[in-house]
Amino acid sequence: MSGPANNPVHDSVPLGIDTVEALVRHQLARALGGRRGMAEAGVPGIFFTVTWLITKDLQAALVASLVVAGLALGLRLLQRSTLQYVLNALFGIAIGWVFVRIAASSGGSETDQALAFFLPGILISLGYTIVMGFSCLIRWPVLGFMLGSVTGDPTAWHDDPLVVRLCSRLTWVMLAPGAIGVLVQGPIWLLGHYGAIEAELAVLLITILRTGLGWVLRIGSWSLMIWLLARNATPLSAGRTEPLADPEVAED
Repeated sequence: MSGPANNPVHDSVPLGIDTVEALVRHQLARALGGRRGMAEAGVPGIFFTVTWLITKDLQAALVASLVVAGLALGLRLLQRSTLQYVLNALFGIAIGWVFVRIAASSGGSETDQALAFFLPGILISLGYTIVMGFSCLIRWPVLGFMLGSVTGDPTAWHDDPLVVRLCSRLTWVMLAPGAIGVLVQGPIWLLGHYGAIEAELAVLLITILRTGLGWVLRIGSWSLMIWLLARNATPLSAGRTEPLADPEVAED
């Protein structure tokens, strides 16, 4: 196997990264954004809920969430750091506003409209769960494409069964928080939408689950992914990798 200096795969790999596991950790850190990315994604929704519960003014709640996201955007611009996570939050607010307008045009009350704000997040999580789970079932896990986006060949990783297995396990772990979120938030949204519980209570419960439980689940999934990534050391190569695997893992 040729060394990194002679390996074209390494031309697009960040310096200091010479194993599949290290590259996956690097890509996950970029994709998930760490604690700051989590805060930028979640805090605007918290401000929306708190403002609406206090004022019962939907426009004020939307403005509050936009102001918080705008401040985060301004700070990112001043620091000249990535805007990805703030823009994701702004996109979520925009999609939520579209669903609010749809609820309003359908004759929904302000509480119905507030509840509609949270529907896109549930649907997006459901979509991610289905796509990521299906990708594992057909043995083309999403994490593999994240790996390929850096190595310069989007599908070369699929030639190595051990890399496919690693990426499949990580993809299952990564989709778990979203899947659990859909399972617990979806029924609450339906109960609030159809009047089985008060819409205000449904909004509050969804916010608590999305922020409190959601962050706990994400931290747990990251910890499990880090543990999985710490077990092997699979060198990067342009063709099939030559794994330096724990025998127990190789025999799984």
